[in-house]
Amino acid sequence: MVTESVKVGVIGVGFGSVVQIPGFQSEGVEILAVAARREERAQEAAERFGIPSFFTDYRKMLEVPEIEAVSVVSPVPLHKEMAIASLEAGKHVLCEKPFAVNQRDAHEMLEASQRNKHLTAMIGHEFRWAPQRAFAKDLLDQGYIGKLHFVNTSLLIGRQRPATPPLLEPQADLGRRGGFLWGLGSHYIDAMRHWFGDIVSVTGKMASHFPERTDPTTGNVRNSEVDDSFSFIFEFANGGWGTMMASSAAPAGQGAVIEIFGNEGSLSTPQALPGVNPPQNGVVYGGKSGDAVRQEIPMPDHFHPFDDDRDARLLPFRLMVREFVRGIRGGTSPAPNFYDGYKCQQVLDAVVESSQTGRRVEIPLDSQ
Repeated sequence: MVTESVKVGVIGVGFGSVVQIPGFQSEGVEILAVAARREERAQEAAERFGIPSFFTDYRKMLEVPEIEAVSVVSPVPLHKEMAIASLEAGKHVLCEKPFAVNQRDAHEMLEASQRNKHLTAMIGHEFRWAPQRAFAKDLLDQGYIGKLHFVNTSLLIGRQRPATPPLLEPQADLGRRGGFLWGLGSHYIDAMRHWFGDIVSVTGKMASHFPERTDPTTGNVRNSEVDDSFSFIFEFANGGWGTMMASSAAPAGQGAVIEIFGNEGSLSTPQALPGVNPPQNGVVYGGKSGDAVRQEIPMPDHFHPFDDDRDARLLPFRLMVREFVRGIRGGTSPAPNFYDGYKCQQVLDAVVESSQTGRRVEIPLDSQ
């Protein structure tokens, strides 16, 4: 039974405090509790946002009967345990991306959501609601480009190399399963699936050009396998193909752009530096066959219903929260749901496998 104001518990106070808690509260969702491993961080977040309770053990939070839904914003290796435990406790779940460490874990999470079909289970690919990407999706659905030929995605950014190597990432022990591909590539893969359907093959390469990292505990410098660059070619089940090239080790890189080409036209969604995410005021350029250049296509107002200047990610996140609440009230799991998380995870794993073996990796199609 869903009350008028959905009541949520949040696990994690990093991204959780920057985007999720403010976003939930702005949409009228009541945050009843927050959980974090370090008590001082959990308490600070609770006090800052007026949250009644805080925990250092998320399992204790799951015992609170008034909490209807849980947002999992913990490090990736903890997603499976926490998402499944939340579902088994009868809570709706919004799990932050990247979904899991590998597709085996992702499939277990999917199975847990299928066992609890009455519960809403979504994954935090909020950029489906970024005005630029939502408008591009609408234009594609209208047939603006005709039949897809290919899509090119480029994300090239880089900062001046510091004298002291940056701190070792929490996901460093995941090797090639926690770097730039997992963090940013997962969002772009979700966009490709959302726009064009399932990806059925991948040929890829991953690299770590600046592997040196400083251990925050010892202060020693050691190498990490976490990728800072990746590239892959992919094919869609429905026809068409694409390329994706990304690096955070590209000095003076020009940022991000997705270019889509079909038999009747093309679209592009550029993103200006310094951001790596689609901006609130992003624009879409298009051109038809025979046009000399692409021109900006005026965006209907409903794709940009409001501004939220606290963080560019808040606008799409708040729109996703509305879908999450709609799912809870309707007994459904709107996309992007745990099935979408699993299918994205298959592509991530395929890139890793292809990079390790040098071979093309096929991804089987299945029914939801």
